[in-house]
Amino acid sequence: MEFFSNLLGVGPIRNRFFWQSTSSGGLGSLCQLALHPVVASKVCFRYVAGSMTKLILASQSPRRLELLKQITDQFEVVPSSVEEKLDYGLRPEENARILARAKAESVAKNYPDCWVIGADTLVTLHQEILGKPVDVPDAEKMLRRLSGKEHRVVTGICVVSPKKTLDKAITSKVRFKSLTDEEISSYIQTGEPMDKAGAYAIQGKGNFMIREFSGSETNIIGLPMDELKILLGKTGYPLPAPQAEKP
Repeated sequence: MEFFSNLLGVGPIRNRFFWQSTSSGGLGSLCQLALHPVVASKVCFRYVAGSMTKLILASQSPRRLELLKQITDQFEVVPSSVEEKLDYGLRPEENARILARAKAESVAKNYPDCWVIGADTLVTLHQEILGKPVDVPDAEKMLRRLSGKEHRVVTGICVVSPKKTLDKAITSKVRFKSLTDEEISSYIQTGEPMDKAGAYAIQGKGNFMIREFSGSETNIIGLPMDELKILLGKTGYPLPAPQAEKP
């Protein structure tokens, strides 16, 4: 433990730690479970091959997790407990930004030395926000309304860093083909729509419904990667250098 106390710069550590190995070949994660007398809050970091990263995804969405892995596998998942309440007096973009920031900040208060990513995705039709369906009839109603029409997908992202907080809302457009009642019923029976904003997933079984889309596809999935990289860079997170393609 002397090595890690020197690494943290807090003197002798007399508290309990949890060590989690990784599948990426690194040494894994060291999370402080009891507070050191000098450290005012929980510290969580990953030490891999001599470098320390501090990146947290404040979401348990498997889709966002897989997208974030496109740029690094050196991050932790700490889901936010923020309730997704909408203010219908605000534009969808503002709602998405506010919710993303609330999620990130709720986790960041326990990890002040980390970069925390929050995100929230909304589907809108004629400025009306379509959330996650509450039941099967609600999912059927949403898909019938989206059938044959263009709608917008808005994702708010927020990065809370030790020194600054930045957020942004990204919008993409999606047009559905005309759906039959049988197609809607069969899709709902897969169970996929029930935890998705707008009752569908472009990257899943719901892909058959998409006639066309414009803008960021990763935004439609739930985490706009190009914009996220920009926010991480502006907040000083050391993004890994892109790997050269093999000949």
